[in-house]
Amino acid sequence: MRPAPYDTLLDDETWAFIDKSAAFYPEDAGNLDHHGKRDVYDALCRAFDTGRPAGVSVQDFSISGPGGPIPVREYMPPTGEPEASIIYLHGGGFILGGLESHDSICAEFCDRTGYRVTAIDYRLAPEHLHPAQFDDALAAFRLLAAQAGHPVILSGDSAGGNLAAAVSWATRGDEIRPAGQLLIYPLLGADTDKGSFVTHANAPMLTTADVLYYDSLRSGGTSPTDDPAFTPLAADDFSAMPPTIVITGECDPLSGDAPEYCKRLIGAGGKAVCFEEKGLIHGHLRARHSVTRARDSFTRMISGFTALGAGKWPY
Repeated sequence: MRPAPYDTLLDDETWAFIDKSAAFYPEDAGNLDHHGKRDVYDALCRAFDTGRPAGVSVQDFSISGPGGPIPVREYMPPTGEPEASIIYLHGGGFILGGLESHDSICAEFCDRTGYRVTAIDYRLAPEHLHPAQFDDALAAFRLLAAQAGHPVILSGDSAGGNLAAAVSWATRGDEIRPAGQLLIYPLLGADTDKGSFVTHANAPMLTTADVLYYDSLRSGGTSPTDDPAFTPLAADDFSAMPPTIVITGECDPLSGDAPEYCKRLIGAGGKAVCFEEKGLIHGHLRARHSVTRARDSFTRMISGFTALGAGKWPY
């Protein structure tokens, strides 16, 4: 039986995606350590991988990072020299994922926008506690943006959206800054005792308990509440932030983070817009080929990237 209110909020296509995803998790999934969770997540990602569009070329290399070399994967469009770049930070709760988990997603972003996309394989927790993930993301942006010679957009989903927002905040006073940021169902740090963290505490694909677990694993036990590099909403100054597009799913405990974040950016004189995709859940990027609503959301992302890279604000 499909639990309320999701029996009416989610359509059959979305439930098919949820059921297919859930099939990868054993009954004792809650008892798996992070190694076991990685194995399950990697298998799920392979199952939903749709391959790279024809003509997109890929190069793997490493860049210098604060903890050693950072592996990255660069996607180039078939249309020639791009006019902008996207630096992409993958989701996975800071403990899962890498260059393979979001490969086809990044390749499609490249193909649909005509922009270079560079995926960053930042260090994972719990082997590397905060601020390792942020430090790698910041170092990668600074190096790649300095080399780009054109606008660079920061982006990421879930945990990666958190890192993108944190890097945008940390570089807002720098000479080289993001041309914009596009955050996909990001973890930004609203109060987990209210709002969507309560109303969607047991949503399919991500629960509030999952969020707290990931935070604890990333921090080593005690999550800092006053560190913008960990919790972007903890910042006390949102001035000089880049134009920001946030895309969330209605049925996601993280959905309430986005309106508050955009409100603070606008209050500080910035440009920000939040799109809450009705009837969608956390992780709907992987449903872009099977769920009509997710396909429409993906098209919205492409339009957002294209506008930010061209220096336009159509919202």
